[in-house]
Amino acid sequence: MCYSECSDIMAAATAMDCDVIAIATAPSDRERLAAFAPFGCPNRIGPGTYNIHSPNILAPLRTIALIKKTAERMPAERLWVNPDCGLKTRQRAEAIPALARIVAVARALRAGSD
Repeated sequence: MCYSECSDIMAAATAMDCDVIAIATAPSDRERLAAFAPFGCPNRIGPGTYNIHSPNILAPLRTIALIKKTAERMPAERLWVNPDCGLKTRQRAEAIPALARIVAVARALRAGSD
């Protein structure tokens, strides 16, 4: 769900037969996740961690902070870490290091180190 008003469609989104709902949250600093709370969303959720509209690659500590902030709002076992809305606005030279950073941080958090 890219750039949508999530609260308007949450009943339908949480009722879908899907494994993961990807949602653009990088620019909103996770505020869009609040729309899921009233619906008890049973799906796994992939909130965007890398803002694809910015060439900036987040520092590891900022990436860790975003993932931990997300885990405060949803069970970690339902959390998928992914970029916002694909990578259509980034070239490989920007996307590959950003994705490598996200993967490295997610692995470190799963292993219990940060």
